[in-house]
Amino acid sequence: MPAAADAQARRGSPSTSITIERFDAPGPGPHPVVLLLHGSDGLTYPGRYATAARTIAAAGFTVFLPHYFESTGDRRAAYGELGSKFPAWLAANSAALDQVVAAPGVARNRIGVVGISLGGALALALSAQDARLKAVVNYFGYLPGQLRAARRFPPTLILHGDADRIVPVSNAYAIETLLQARGSVVERRIYPGQGHGFGGAASTDAASRTASFLNRYIG
Repeated sequence: MPAAADAQARRGSPSTSITIERFDAPGPGPHPVVLLLHGSDGLTYPGRYATAARTIAAAGFTVFLPHYFESTGDRRAAYGELGSKFPAWLAANSAALDQVVAAPGVARNRIGVVGISLGGALALALSAQDARLKAVVNYFGYLPGQLRAARRFPPTLILHGDADRIVPVSNAYAIETLLQARGSVVERRIYPGQGHGFGGAASTDAASRTASFLNRYIG
């Protein structure tokens, strides 16, 4: 995988090869790793996720952004497809994690995952099955049904708006309750008046909390 920032790499996933973008942290490595999982909008607005990746990278992490919808031939996902395609997307991200661990210039034992919306649900599911992930940040993601059978989770930060009409804030509390029942470390921040996506001071606070949380557990 090329070491240059924003370089792309490809690998085999369950049904096709997928693109994985890399955003390098400043300074000499190896740096801790963050897998950034996009939401159901896919990369329809790629600049948004590139900005998020660069923000995390600037805090000292090498960030990998898998284009996991390529595994099912999608650009974005409809609500009715989430359940049926979730296993394929989970498998694609698991395969991407295998490649990330093998990439040059990364700290292989210090890996976290940040997921946004659908990506948050996938981040939780991936962390429940792969002990290589040491931290999770879930931005307004929902609670996938299969998670209730999971026995372990790494430390998890939950960020959600109480005015979210797409993924209701009840998901944040349900995730917190489940993880606490499994004995996991959980932090939760609910932003008053924020919907499915943060703006203004909430966005700044969420980015700061994300960097602090990741530094604590994989930095």
